[in-house]
Amino acid sequence: MELELTTLVALGVVGMLAGFVDAIAGGGGLIAVPALLSAGLPPVVAFGTNKVQSVIGTAMAAFTYWRGGYVSLPPLAPGVVLTFLGAFLGALVVKSIDTTILSVAVPAALILIAAYFSLAPRLSDADRHARLSFSAFVPVMGFGIGFYDGIFGPGTGSFLTMGFVTLFGLGLTRAAGHTKVLNLVSNLGALALFIPSGDVVWSAAIAMAIGQLAGGYLGARIGIRFGARLIRPLVVIVSIILALRLLVFR
Repeated sequence: MELELTTLVALGVVGMLAGFVDAIAGGGGLIAVPALLSAGLPPVVAFGTNKVQSVIGTAMAAFTYWRGGYVSLPPLAPGVVLTFLGAFLGALVVKSIDTTILSVAVPAALILIAAYFSLAPRLSDADRHARLSFSAFVPVMGFGIGFYDGIFGPGTGSFLTMGFVTLFGLGLTRAAGHTKVLNLVSNLGALALFIPSGDVVWSAAIAMAIGQLAGGYLGARIGIRFGARLIRPLVVIVSIILALRLLVFR
């Protein structure tokens, strides 16, 4: 599929914006996927192309958080493996199941997440007491949310951030950094199926990936700079917008 130069330039700008938002609060697909659909890509191809461009920005954001000291990779390693496996299996079954129920259940979950981040009084960058063992249950969370990301996708970043904060006691900036790592892996897991299946328009993916490099880096730096003061309201806003989009435009 060939796209005009002006379309590719516009997609590059969209990729930068999507990467910026995604690095801070997740939900970059809310911006990227509609743009790809507007460019004429079929839905499954738009989904696969979005995963490619998203990998670049997410990798940049994850690296920036890690370099800033907000991610500890060794304890996260089992979660990385299980997240990849879950996303691959989700992408494997996505073409053979009815995801209609998710278009109702996911918005409800996103509204609950928005309510929690709006009303919880003690959300900050300080770590708190974990309710579950990080080493034992992060792989379980990673597999479940990775599977969801392979099947459906919207809200993956919000769900991961919620899990790291509420279940494992991470402060919001550390939660955002760990979310980027697992989100990167879930995208790679889905791509392990989408790329061999030919569900990627590479010209669009590369154009958006260039924008994602800048957006992912800037978003991560700003997320680190302002911490919970920015991450908390953006998670709320992105969750609400995602929920409304899924309810109104399904």
